[in-house]
Amino acid sequence: CVNPGRSGFFKTVADMGAGIDLENTREQGGEPVADIRVRQAPLRGVRVPPERAPSMIDEYPALAALAAHARGETVMAGIGELRAKECDRIQAMADGLTACGVRVEADADTLRVRGGARGREGTTTIQSRGDHRIAMAFLAFGQGARGPVRVDDGRAIGTSFPGFAALIESLGGTVEAGAPEQTA
Repeated sequence: CVNPGRSGFFKTVADMGAGIDLENTREQGGEPVADIRVRQAPLRGVRVPPERAPSMIDEYPALAALAAHARGETVMAGIGELRAKECDRIQAMADGLTACGVRVEADADTLRVRGGARGREGTTTIQSRGDHRIAMAFLAFGQGARGPVRVDDGRAIGTSFPGFAALIESLGGTVEAGAPEQTA
C-alpha cells in the first residue's frame, strides 16, 4: 500500500540513504499499491519531521530498529500517539533497544536512537508486550545483530502477518519459532 497516509516510511528510509523504488504503481482494492524494490545501502541517522508522523505512525517500531543500525542519530518527534497503541510503543522500543546495547532517549513525544549498534554478544530477550509490531521490529533488528534476539511472545505476528517468518527466511534471515517465543 502506497497511499499518502502510509507513505512516510518510504520517504524516511530514502532520506536515510536506502535505495527504494516504487514500481508498477497501480490501484488494487481501491488503494494505490506498488511493487517495492529495495537495494542495500548504508543508512544514516535523520531527523524525521513531526508532520510526517501521521503517514507512518505504525512503522515507527521498524524505523527505530533500522535507526539502531544506521550511522548517527535518528530523532523521531511528534510520535506521542505511539504511547496509546497496543502497548506504549515508545517505551517498548526504548527498553528493547537499550537491552540490545543501543543508546536511546525517550520522552513523552520523541524517541532518539543513536545508531551504529549491532546488539550485544549472546542472546537478548525482548519483552514484546503482546504487540506484533514490536515483536517484528526486534526480530528484524536481530537479522543484523551480533547475537540472537529473542522476543518473549511472537504469537501476535501470526495474526497480523502470518508470512513474516517465511519472508525473513526468503531474504536470507533466520527465525526460530517456539511456543510462544521467537528468535532471530
